Amino acid sequence: MKAFVPTGDPAEPVVLADVPEPTPGPGEALVKVEAFSVNRGETFKLEKPAPGDRPGKDIAGLVVQPAADGSGPSGITRVIGHPMAGGWAEYAAVPTGALAELPDDVSLLQGAALPLAGLTALRLLRTAGPVLGRRVLLTGASGGVGHFVTELAAAAGAQVTAVTRDAARGARLAELGAAEIVHDVADARGPYDIVLESTGGQALPRALARLAARGTLVWFGQAGRVPATLDFFDFFAGPESAVIRHFHYLDADTRLDDDLATLVRLTAEGRLHPEIGRVSDWADTATTLTDLRDRRIRGKAVLTVS
Repeated sequence: MKAFVPTGDPAEPVVLADVPEPTPGPGEALVKVEAFSVNRGETFKLEKPAPGDRPGKDIAGLVVQPAADGSGPSGITRVIGHPMAGGWAEYAAVPTGALAELPDDVSLLQGAALPLAGLTALRLLRTAGPVLGRRVLLTGASGGVGHFVTELAAAAGAQVTAVTRDAARGARLAELGAAEIVHDVADARGPYDIVLESTGGQALPRALARLAARGTLVWFGQAGRVPATLDFFDFFAGPESAVIRHFHYLDADTRLDDDLATLVRLTAEGRLHPEIGRVSDWADTATTLTDLRDRRIRGKAVLTVS
């Protein structure tokens, strides 16, 4: 079968190659991939691939071979999946615990855009705790995760301030429920009960400075790729006794399949809107990855498998 493999070349990070079709384990279903999405974090990993790496975590398609142990969807069933690797291919073997059925009223494009970004947003807000009536500052809001967080938090009653440098992206975030758009963390007024920080570098201490006393900052990324430096004594200027929590979306008490099903249900009900900035044939995967890496795509990028 055909699948994308890493090259280590920043100009063309993946190429299409012939690889063996996967052999599913007892608890895995074989999925015919019809669409997949790519994530900016995946572009960083492609810079230094390990031998045998097979990228791809977000897929939508059809179960063509159900799991031998009887778990998960039967064939032929439309699904979304979140394998840890190997999704940018014609077929993928996916643990049934990382699959959710996709109803007819949710498109394959929408489904492919949901897994990693949607799971991150859903679990990030659970980590932050109750948000009803609380002021929330969200940095790096113009990516796929940011759109989902904004819509979910606003629907849950939060007053969201979204940070994005792009005016058009800010307008869309306002449509999704953001109460305020600022173009730099320094422009955020605060104080905020919760800060959701994904940029790193100088953005993190500036965001922390706008946190209320005993507030919570959840650090869920470092998209700027610059380490942050914090000063203990800066906490006394406002965020006294604040909590800083590291977040990893796979460290959760809920099951992947349950959370994927929740994302699908919210989308089907019109309560969650995957923000897809580009749809293209999978022949354009390498170009799409470089454009995503260099911030030329708003929201999610979805490739269709032809």
